[in-house]
Amino acid sequence: MYPSISDLLRDLFGWNIPLPVQTFGFFLGLSFAGAYITTIRELKRKESLGLISAKRIKEWINKKATFSDTISSVLISALIGYKLFESVLHYSDLVANPQDFILSARGSILGALIGAALSYYPIKRNDDKIGKAEPKEIEKDQHPYQIMGNVLAIAAIAGLLGAKIFHNLENLGEFMADPVGSLLSFSGLTFYGGLIVAAVAVLYYTHKNGIPNLVMCDAAAPGLMLAYGVGRIGCQLSGDGDWGINNLAPKPGWMNFLPDWTWAFRYPHNVVNDGIPMDGCVGNHCHILPYPVFPTPFYEAFICIGLFFLLWALRKNFTTPGVLFCFYLLLNGIERFFIEKIRVNTTYDIFGFHPTQAEIISTLLIIAGAVGIVYYKKRAKVIR
Repeated sequence: MYPSISDLLRDLFGWNIPLPVQTFGFFLGLSFAGAYITTIRELKRKESLGLISAKRIKEWINKKATFSDTISSVLISALIGYKLFESVLHYSDLVANPQDFILSARGSILGALIGAALSYYPIKRNDDKIGKAEPKEIEKDQHPYQIMGNVLAIAAIAGLLGAKIFHNLENLGEFMADPVGSLLSFSGLTFYGGLIVAAVAVLYYTHKNGIPNLVMCDAAAPGLMLAYGVGRIGCQLSGDGDWGINNLAPKPGWMNFLPDWTWAFRYPHNVVNDGIPMDGCVGNHCHILPYPVFPTPFYEAFICIGLFFLLWALRKNFTTPGVLFCFYLLLNGIERFFIEKIRVNTTYDIFGFHPTQAEIISTLLIIAGAVGIVYYKKRAKVIR
């Protein structure tokens, strides 16, 4: 396994480049980028079809920065400089443990001062350039795709928060044992928690900016499937604990053309240090699972990236608002429900049944997707 991108580059190309980038975080970033790009393309397409339109917004010109804006910009830049200069001066410490380094109080006062100065200078220069010119409010068009930068930031913050909350609800024992560590840890994220919280936050913001909820959901559907698949690549490569149950059965003959690890894998050097110590290994990630397990992140990455291409190919055939998103919910729910049968997960005791959190949510998604497809198609016929 490759806890960091440096480990991956070293194994693939023999490059020994120390980088403070965790493999899971890297692919999480790629997943957001994929969703961002595909959603922008869909919003542009839907605007060209007349389903959405630009919104007239007001904007001030010749307006000097307020005191609060200046202070907030300077403080943020000072904090960045505080950590950045410390990172440069003690790069090896950052690479050894990025999480502890970033969350620690360590920093450079000189870096903070330089960061504050670099932030204040352009603000002061712009104010001097404006001089005594009268502030004026103008109107301009804001196209739906132009707010995707804000949407991405909202989705990232709300998604990570939701993923962390749902993970802790699913693992209350771990949370109660170490509440602070559980909240600040970069591991332990639940996809559906992130999806639900991010969806609520994003839809609230986009609706306020003139994009109907159903149109936004349809535009985001392919990208959401792509993001999930790419994110699972990070899970597989880092060994973040999202693997399957023990698999001691021999590899089926029809899989002989594939490497053995695609059937059963022990995740050596996994990032969560789960399993037993590895003989002769020295370092932070020297554990291997005692028994081979199903590599479920690999299966999900393969399936969901394939489903993305399916949604992308069919998206223009879905002309009724809401149906494409419901189709995504249906596919996503079916995929996750069946993968749960061979995944390691915490289960609940509900009237003698023992479903996992993901099984409960995926079942609801399947129902919502199927009902939604029927409902929106019938509603479209009535409107016509």
